[in-house]
Amino acid sequence: MHEPPPHRRCWSLQCGTVPCPKYPRIVDSTVEFVEAVSGPEHLADLERLALLIAAHARPSLVIDRVVQQIDELATFVDGGDLDSLRRAFFDHLGFRGDSDSYYDEENSYLDSVIQRRRGIPITLSVLTISVGRRVGVPLLGVGFPGHFLVRSSTDADLLLDPFSGGAMLDAAGCFALYRRTHGSEAGFHSDFLRPVGTYAIIERMLNNLLAIFRSRSEPRSQLWVAQLRASLPQATVVHRTDLASALARGGRFDEAADLFDRLAQESHPEAAISLRAARDRLRSLMN
Repeated sequence: MHEPPPHRRCWSLQCGTVPCPKYPRIVDSTVEFVEAVSGPEHLADLERLALLIAAHARPSLVIDRVVQQIDELATFVDGGDLDSLRRAFFDHLGFRGDSDSYYDEENSYLDSVIQRRRGIPITLSVLTISVGRRVGVPLLGVGFPGHFLVRSSTDADLLLDPFSGGAMLDAAGCFALYRRTHGSEAGFHSDFLRPVGTYAIIERMLNNLLAIFRSRSEPRSQLWVAQLRASLPQATVVHRTDLASALARGGRFDEAADLFDRLAQESHPEAAISLRAARDRLRSLMN
């Protein structure tokens, strides 16, 4: 049995950042994703990470081919400003939010969004950012609660809502959007309009997918999403606990028990009690 190359990690992501000879058969898209989020965030390729998520749902996906499709979308933009991008992307090409089947998992896969020209706020935002980068219109993602947005990297007052056909928003428009989404009594904070980094965007995409797969009780899909989320630099004990639970639901009791054990060792005493109890329950199923 051959061991994986030194730069590759255990595909179950339980061994941290060191090679794991116990799991030599590694899914390529998982390896690439883990390696891509291991470096500095400012060097991370947002669109490629988004496409690697899609590749887990469609292993035959040729990522470079989809990248070429994004290149082609950029050729429709005839100017180097936000308005030219908005007119080409939304008015001419017709990208819109999918209000009819909002929770369709296809809305979370960038390749599908390109083909269907429909998506949810965050995938449409990722695609808008990607096209903007190609035509010299730098954009940032804004983690607006419940409705992802983009804004100009040079003018904080220029915000765009890709889900609503590229509608331009000012601060008052964002406030109105927030109240429509969360109710008239919901408190609004200016921090909602702050840009977020690549890893936060990817985590939010994975959170969306995890919610979909949980609602449909799909343990295998939950597992790969939980694996990717647990590999992000900002992953918490909660994220890794979710991964352990997903492993258990998939019948991989020994791996789940080992992960619960490691989490117990890293946690404060009160939390460790429940983690060790989960470990012991799983190990009892192995006897």
